[in-house]
Amino acid sequence: MNAAINWRGAIAILKHELARFFRTAFGSILSPVLTTSLYIVVFGAAIGGQMDTSQFGGASYGAFIVPGLIMLTLLSESTSNASFGIYMPKFTGAIYELLSAPVGVAETILGFVGAAVLKSLIISAIILVTARIFVDYEIAHPLLAVGYVVMVAASFALFGFIIGLWADGFEKLQIVPLLILMPLTFLGGTFYSVQMLAEPWRTVAQFNPIFYLINGLRWTFTGHADVPIGVAFGFTLAFLVLCVAVIAWIFRTGWRLRE
Repeated sequence: MNAAINWRGAIAILKHELARFFRTAFGSILSPVLTTSLYIVVFGAAIGGQMDTSQFGGASYGAFIVPGLIMLTLLSESTSNASFGIYMPKFTGAIYELLSAPVGVAETILGFVGAAVLKSLIISAIILVTARIFVDYEIAHPLLAVGYVVMVAASFALFGFIIGLWADGFEKLQIVPLLILMPLTFLGGTFYSVQMLAEPWRTVAQFNPIFYLINGLRWTFTGHADVPIGVAFGFTLAFLVLCVAVIAWIFRTGWRLRE
């Protein structure tokens, strides 16, 4: 098989997925923006005034929770968009046309995962701009913040791609995002610092993988985090590599693709 990437095929898949997103852009964007705005108003205004800012590296409570809220949206949107994108061809039977077309694993991943990443980045950027209306925040390391957000979005879009291949019904598409990712994100320090917890909960929180993702992004915003930034970046990179390896195995064995 030719090792060169069929860019035309990858771009065709990418355009198709983005077109679906823009057809429902209003609903896709409005829901996460409204939800994030409510979180900022309720937690930032009602609770933030009662918080000791020394626990947040000197940042206001509103600025402290912005990275966590962006991560909450990023994980949910990346996973859901990628899982739904690849599940629909399976559901309609179009997956067989894709498998017989002159596109390989690389083109398929670039198309579906790339579209999911772009969708989640667009929504995250809109939320970041919206947060500025309510909170006066600064980004201490903007380039690292952009790079880290892209890496997290890519990792969880790949994870969502795996879920979409695994799922054999629409209800299974929602199991991981709603029953696993969302609770872990809320318990991973979205609205608080782990240093505020008493033992043994402080130690238990550090077994939550989302805890490291939130703190990685928080460090790029405030320059302060509960874990070393190298640990957060290393964890995210390892998860990305693992997802790529799993997808490569799926396409090599045909698991869930030809059932």
